[in-house]
Amino acid sequence: MKGGKSKADTKRGESKLSVKKGAPAKKGKPAKDPNKPKRPPSAFFVFMEEFRVTYKQKHPQNKSVAAVGKAGGEKWKSLTDAEKAPYIQKAEKRKADYEKSMNTYNKKLAEGNKEEEEEESDKSRSEVNDEDDEDGSGG
Repeated sequence: MKGGKSKADTKRGESKLSVKKGAPAKKGKPAKDPNKPKRPPSAFFVFMEEFRVTYKQKHPQNKSVAAVGKAGGEKWKSLTDAEKAPYIQKAEKRKADYEKSMNTYNKKLAEGNKEEEEEESDKSRSEVNDEDDEDGSGG
C-alpha cells in the first residue's frame, strides 16, 4: 500500500473511540416506582385507541403498526374541532383523574419519607456520639 496505514495497523493501534477499562460507570436514572400512576394520554391518543379498533376491522390483513399510526395521524388532521371535542373532553377527564391519583401518591410518598428521615436522624445522632467517644476528646 502506498501512503496511509492499513486496516490491520489501525485496529491494533490506539483507537480514538475505544472505551477505557476501569472507567467509572455512568449514573443511570433512579428505578421507576411501579406504584406511580401512569401519565394520561393526550386527546390524540384517546382518539387512536378507538381508531385502531376500527382500522383493524376494515383492514384485517394489515399488520403494520406504522401504517395504522400514519392513517390515524391523517384522520386526526382532517377532523374539525367539533369532531375532536369528545376526545379532548375524555383526555381532560383522564388528566383530572391522574392529578387526583398523583396527589394521593405524593402524600403517601411524603409520609414514607418522613418516617425514613426520622429513622436516619436517630441513626446519625448515635453515630456522631460514637465518633466523639472514639476520639477520646470527650473529657
